[in-house]
Amino acid sequence: MPDSNKPASGFQFGLANLTPANQIAVTFPDGAQREFAKGITGFEIAKGISPSLAKRTVAMALDGVVTDLSDPIEKDAKIEFVNRDDPRALELIRHDAAHVLAEAVQALWPGTQVTIGPVIENGFYYDFFRNEPFTPEDFAAIEKKMREIIQRDKPFTKEIWTRDDIKQVFSDNGEMFKVELVDAIPADQTIKVYKQGDWFDLCRGPHMTSVGKVGNAFKLMKVAGAYWRGDSNNPMLTRIYGTAFAKQEDLDAYLKQIEEAEKRDHRKLGRELDLFHFQEEGPGVVFWHAKGWTIFQALIAYMRRRLAGDYSEVNAPQILDKSLWETSGHWEWYRENMFAAQSAGDEAEDKRWFALKPMNCPGHVQIFKHGLKSYRDLPLRLAEFGVVHRYEPSGAMHGLMRVRGFTQDDAHVFCTEQQLADECLKINDLILSTYSDFGFGDIVVKLSTRPDKRVGTDEMWDHAERVMATVLSMIETQSEGRIKTEIRPGEGAFYGPKFEYVLRDAIGRDWQCGTTQVDFNLPERFGAFYIDADGSKKAPVMVHRAICGSMERFIGILIEHFAGNFPLWLSPTQVVVTTITSDGDEYAKVVAAAARRAGLRVDIDLRNEKINYKVREHSLMKIPVMLVVGKKEAESESVSIRRFGSENQTVMKLTDALAALVEEATPPDVKRARLET
Repeated sequence: MPDSNKPASGFQFGLANLTPANQIAVTFPDGAQREFAKGITGFEIAKGISPSLAKRTVAMALDGVVTDLSDPIEKDAKIEFVNRDDPRALELIRHDAAHVLAEAVQALWPGTQVTIGPVIENGFYYDFFRNEPFTPEDFAAIEKKMREIIQRDKPFTKEIWTRDDIKQVFSDNGEMFKVELVDAIPADQTIKVYKQGDWFDLCRGPHMTSVGKVGNAFKLMKVAGAYWRGDSNNPMLTRIYGTAFAKQEDLDAYLKQIEEAEKRDHRKLGRELDLFHFQEEGPGVVFWHAKGWTIFQALIAYMRRRLAGDYSEVNAPQILDKSLWETSGHWEWYRENMFAAQSAGDEAEDKRWFALKPMNCPGHVQIFKHGLKSYRDLPLRLAEFGVVHRYEPSGAMHGLMRVRGFTQDDAHVFCTEQQLADECLKINDLILSTYSDFGFGDIVVKLSTRPDKRVGTDEMWDHAERVMATVLSMIETQSEGRIKTEIRPGEGAFYGPKFEYVLRDAIGRDWQCGTTQVDFNLPERFGAFYIDADGSKKAPVMVHRAICGSMERFIGILIEHFAGNFPLWLSPTQVVVTTITSDGDEYAKVVAAAARRAGLRVDIDLRNEKINYKVREHSLMKIPVMLVVGKKEAESESVSIRRFGSENQTVMKLTDALAALVEEATPPDVKRARLET
C-alpha cells in the first residue's frame, strides 16, 4: 500500500546525493516528517505532493508564521499549507486587496502618490496624496478597475532591492512619500518590493500567490482625511477604506451587520431616547439626562448587590500629589494619558503638581496600608465606583465608547500567593454570571503576557504568568469548553499579566470589557505589607479587577446590544399609562399611582391625542409596556397591556397586571437570590 504522506513518484529532489548539511526536515500537520533539499520552496513541496494542492494553496505557515509560498525553506520547520478558505488567509486577502486598490487608483488618476495601506480590523485602507481629494462618488470606477486587475490574475513576486535603487526609482516616479518610508526602514533590514505585473509597492509581505486570489467579495466603504504620519503639520492625505472577504456571503453578512450597527448606534439612540449628550465645552465627558442616569444608577445598584458580602466599598480622592504617581510608576509609564495641574498657591511650598487619577489602584493601596494587616485579614477586597480621567486624542473619542472621564466598577483584591488562584477563579465566576444577566453568553477569555515595557523582575513575571496560565486552564475545564480561551503574548499591563474578557453582542460584534490583572509590583513599590503567620512582613499580591470596565462604555454597549429596547428591569421608563379618551383620566391616575407604589418606573400620558398617535410616539421611545385605559377598563378595574414591537393587546385585572410586571421588572440577580434562599 502506498504511503500517502510521501511525495508522488519522481518527487525526490536528488535526496540520495545530498549530504545532511544540505538537507532540512519538514514536518507536516499529521506529524509525518520528510527531508528535502535546503532552500526548497513551499510551492515546490506542495506541487510535488499534488498539483491540485499547489493550485489551491495561497501561502504557507512555517512554525506557525504565515509567509509567501514561494519563500525558500532554509531550516527544519513545521509546515502548513494555507488555502484561501483558511481563516489565516483573510488577512492576506485584505492585504492584497489594498495593493489592488492602490494600483487601480494610480491607473485611473496618474500622478497620485501612494503612501501606506495596512490591514485593519474588518478590512483595509490606503492613504493617497492628490490635489483633489477622493469622494465616495469615485468608488464605482475604482471598484470596476480593481475587478479588471483581479481578472488579469498577475502573480505576486517578491524582490530584494538596494536602498539606493528603490529610492531612485520612487524619486523618478514622483513618489516622495515612499522615499521617506524607505529612509525610515532600519539600516539592518532588507528592502522588499512586491510586484503584481508592472505595478509594484514597498511591502514587508506576505502575499498570496496571485492577484486573482483576492476574488470579488470586496467593497470600498468610506473616505476620510488623514495627515501624513498623523502629524497636523504634514500634508493631508485621502484615506480610502475597504473590506474584503473570502466569500460573497461573508461580505453580505458583514454589510448587513454594518447596516444593523448604524441603526443601533448608541449616539443616535442616545439622542432619540433622550439619554445623554456631549458638547464642545466638555470634550470627552458625558452630560447624562434623567433617563440615561436612571440606567446608570440601575447598573450601579446591580453591581453593588453583586459585591455585597464579599467586597468593602471605598472611595479614594480624585486628585493626588505627583509623588504618589511617581511611586506607582504611572508618571513614568502613563504620563501622556494623565491630566495634571500645578496648585495656584502663592507660597513656594504650595507650588505642587497634582494629577487627576487615571486609575483607582494607588488610592486603594493607601487604604490597605492604613492600619496593620494580618494574614488573617486576607483576602481583603476593596471596590470603588471611581471616576477617573484619561487623556484621549480628539480623533479617538467616540460617544460613550471612548471618553476622557468615566466611572470604573473597579476593585482590588489583596491576598496571599496561596490565595491567588482561588481569587482569580472567584472573580471569573462573578464576571461570567454578570455578563449572563445582561444576555451575553458568547465569551472569550484572553491571557495577556508580559510586554516589553514593564516593571518588576522576570522572576515575578514568571510566577504570575504560571498562576494565570493554570487559572486559564481551569476556566476552560470548568466551563466544559463553553468559554473559549486565548493567549496574547506581550499584551499585558506594564505591572503584570492580565485576563481580558471579550463578549459578543446581538449582531456578532466583539467587545473587550472585564479584566483581571495580577500585580506583584505595586504593593511592593508602596511598601504595603501584612504580618504573616510566622510574624514576618510580606507584600500582598494585588489583583486589579473590573467587570463592566467603564460604566459609560458598558452602557453604550448595552444600548447597541438591545437596540435601545432594554429589558424591563433596566429600562429607564418601564411603563406608560395612557388614555383612550379623557373619560379615563382619573382612572389612569389611579393606575399610575398603584404602579409607582409597586416600585415600577412610570409615566402617564393624559394628552388629548388619538390613541394611535400616542402608541406610535411611545413606540419610538421604545417604552417596553403601555397600559391603555378608558371608561371600560375603569369600570372593570382592568388595563389593556400593549408591548413594544407587538400589535397584540392583553386585558388583565389591574392587580394581576401589576404583579406580573413587578416580577418581570425584578433584576435577575434578585430573582436568583430568591431561588437560592
